[in-house]
Amino acid sequence: MDSYTVTRGSKSAKIAAILGLIVIVILITAPWWAGRADMRLLGELFLYLALASLWNLMAGYAGLVSVGQQAYVGFGGYMLFALTIFGGVNPVFAIALAGLLGAAIAVPVAALIFRLRGAYFAIGTWVMAEVFRLSFAQVGALGGGSGTSLPVGIVRSMADGRSAREALSYWLALGVATLVVAAVYLFLRSRKGLALTAIRDNELAAGSLGIDIFRTKFLVYIVTCAMTAMVGALIFLQKLRISPDAAFSVNDWTAFVIFIVVIGGIGTIEGPIIGTLIFFALRETLADLGTIYLMVLGLVAIVIMLKAPKGIWGLIKDRMNLQIFPLGYRVETPDENKGA
Repeated sequence: MDSYTVTRGSKSAKIAAILGLIVIVILITAPWWAGRADMRLLGELFLYLALASLWNLMAGYAGLVSVGQQAYVGFGGYMLFALTIFGGVNPVFAIALAGLLGAAIAVPVAALIFRLRGAYFAIGTWVMAEVFRLSFAQVGALGGGSGTSLPVGIVRSMADGRSAREALSYWLALGVATLVVAAVYLFLRSRKGLALTAIRDNELAAGSLGIDIFRTKFLVYIVTCAMTAMVGALIFLQKLRISPDAAFSVNDWTAFVIFIVVIGGIGTIEGPIIGTLIFFALRETLADLGTIYLMVLGLVAIVIMLKAPKGIWGLIKDRMNLQIFPLGYRVETPDENKGA
């Protein structure tokens, strides 16, 4: 019995960590070897990865299926414009402030929509997103329904020269994506994460063990919305223009994100990463086909849900027994200990 050990790690996780660090270092150096279009594409990929990881934390672990997260993407974007234009705040600091304001506005919203359950909760989040869109469309100082652009002076304050500004935007996107994935991983390995996993597996049993279900879900919702607002601020810092329809687009900031999580594997950290890569591969390959592109996305989602309900990562994990982001404890047998 002494030969059996309880561990969270695995050989595949250690290899993946080393490869991940190498990939991050290579990506950090992208401004010196990648073209302008490639950096813009990579930056967009990082931001979608961050959005997908946050939505997955909320829906895949907390069971809060939201179809209105575009509310916080748009809110973060508008806060960035308001803080920089009217408050004179540096755009980089405005991103962090947008996250704090996103957390603040999420508190009363959560107090309202947490009264709803299941499909009613999902509909409630979409209704709140529409309330946000209609509200910002009435703000004439920010362009009203037609939107506004970020003043040239504010854009130039980020860095000297176009190349430097594009490199800074790219690094911010990479940094936010890395921060989100790391934060989700560390949170799920904490006691709160363990409680969240228990709630996901069996909410009734978790409550009977003394876990405060409401408080745990409330915390996840606030943190997720705050970080979503930060990502939204960065999205529109890159776009340099914002409008209610673009900021609160359910297609761009929720439907595509849900597609990414579902095909990658909901309820896993690896799923959004794989889903984001597949989504961008499909988009870059089929985007010129117009409506056929959207039909292909729908077909891919249907096929994966039927053939691999756990997503592509779930299929890989079951067949190859891989563990890239170890969350739970597992018992290693004497043979496994010798192999390690």
